Amino acid sequence: MAVLLQMKDLHKAYGSQVLLDGAEATLTDDVKVGFVGRNGTGKSTLLRILLGEEELDSGEIVRHPRLRLGYLRQHDPFLPGETAQEFLMRDSGQPDWKCGEVAGQFELKGDYLDGPIAKLSGGWQTRVKLAALLLHEPNLLLLDEPTNFLDLRTQILLEHFLRGYQEACLIVSHDRAFLGATCSHTLDLARGKLTMFPGKIDAYLEYEKEQRTRLEQVNAGVMAKRKHLEEFIAKNKARASTATRAKSKSKQLEKLELEDIAVEGPVARIRAPRVEPRQAAALRCQDLAIGYPERTVAKGIDLEIEHGSRAAIVGDNGQGKTTFLRTIVDSLSPVSGNVRWGYGCQIGVYAQHVYTSLPPDMTVIKYLEGEAAPGIKTQEILDQAGAMLFRGDAVEKRISVLSGGERARLCMAALLLSQYNVLILDEPGNHLDVDTIEALAEALTEYKGTVIFTSHDRHFMKRVATCIVEVRDGRVVNYNGSYETYLYAVNKEIEEGERELATKMSKAPPAATAKVAKAAPKAPRRSDREVRKEIGNAEKTIARLDEQKKQLSAAMLETSDAKEALKLHNELETVTAELNAAEEKWCVLQEELNELDA
Repeated sequence: MAVLLQMKDLHKAYGSQVLLDGAEATLTDDVKVGFVGRNGTGKSTLLRILLGEEELDSGEIVRHPRLRLGYLRQHDPFLPGETAQEFLMRDSGQPDWKCGEVAGQFELKGDYLDGPIAKLSGGWQTRVKLAALLLHEPNLLLLDEPTNFLDLRTQILLEHFLRGYQEACLIVSHDRAFLGATCSHTLDLARGKLTMFPGKIDAYLEYEKEQRTRLEQVNAGVMAKRKHLEEFIAKNKARASTATRAKSKSKQLEKLELEDIAVEGPVARIRAPRVEPRQAAALRCQDLAIGYPERTVAKGIDLEIEHGSRAAIVGDNGQGKTTFLRTIVDSLSPVSGNVRWGYGCQIGVYAQHVYTSLPPDMTVIKYLEGEAAPGIKTQEILDQAGAMLFRGDAVEKRISVLSGGERARLCMAALLLSQYNVLILDEPGNHLDVDTIEALAEALTEYKGTVIFTSHDRHFMKRVATCIVEVRDGRVVNYNGSYETYLYAVNKEIEEGERELATKMSKAPPAATAKVAKAAPKAPRRSDREVRKEIGNAEKTIARLDEQKKQLSAAMLETSDAKEALKLHNELETVTAELNAAEEKWCVLQEELNELDA
């Protein structure tokens, strides 16, 4: 294990805004780290510092002599008319066969490799940039929100690539599912400090929650003891017979201290519109065709979405998800067919064409007051604004000075303060951090109206969606199954594609391998008694390892020492692997026993 990067006592501020305040962390060559933190804490700034694009106010970054940084570029580095193959050769200096081999890992072949890059969707262009990145052979990848605007298949393909990638990664992302699938460690930036946790994002969030709960319980105990001592002192300090005891209690009181509970900022409190539940169909599409005068994107759409549903619109980029949403809200006319909304539907829309057309001269607070449903109190409006990062003086900002991300959050806040009973949401989590996305998911699951939405965040999809509508190959249909089932099907499709590619790239044909291979001798058939005895031993092993796992998990939640946490995490990983192996062995033995009993 070699140290690739060591950050020592880093300080960085913009005026009164302190981003790094004595931050320290170490990145080694054998870990993939998910980099998290609330919006505005300085994650992207730290990446630019590591890349040498910004200077520290003070502190030191020690780099290994053989460090090779790779950064996923957000801008498009392509030349006009250039093909993917030409770009890869130009960018990397590698021969065509090598570029083609690496491109194949991202399913870049045929017209995708040899046709103009300009004609590829954003997701496919990201695949080209990832292939280019890999051709430079970096030993530390820096990825800043790599899943933004990527369709599901490209996200899963990127996950497969990162899991097989043997070098280190530092990945900034708000996508919990993506971080959980790719990163073994979690780095958190909060209040100017860096905290490295030796575990996945979900374990870290649970650890944080447990630590906060423990400290709150400790503080509650301290406050109760304080109150008891204060009451005793007040009653007894004036009496000569008890004055000495009261003085002793005063010294005890002075020693009682509350645990410091770090608070990054106000917890997001999001409420969905309060509406009455309705019955029957909210939306009916009859023989609908969607698209543009020069091109039909999908046709023959017969679709019904019930009131109270939370319908996730899924499909690859370029298949027509946004076209479908724009058609059902009447910002794009149907090519043919009908879109009918149910009686009493009041429709609120969150989409780019909406939040780029807000009134520029209005302030944040005035806009929200104007959009809020009658009867909503000022404090509720301020709470919703705060959840979307408009706090303090920020509510007095004019819309004309807001960034694109701020306008998007403002539009979301206004929508959630309304009384719409149908919400159309196009990528609602794009400008929100992990905590706010979680709060939004919670609010939408409690909402009594209908939600039709798109998202690239799989954790959000799983939390919110009650039905799946797939846009693919010119069709829009209800997908028969849950989101988990849909994910499984997509994963299986990608894995089959990867196996097919691996077979094609294999130098030895399967037939030749079959000629050389010798048939493995069959193991002698064992008796029923022997198998049952081994099952008993396996069950004892499973019970022992399961108990060890529980003890290590509990100890990990109790400790606040980073080194001790890392040691416990490594032990937990070992025990978990042994437990999985023991459980698999038990399953095999049970199958063997069933065959003997048959």
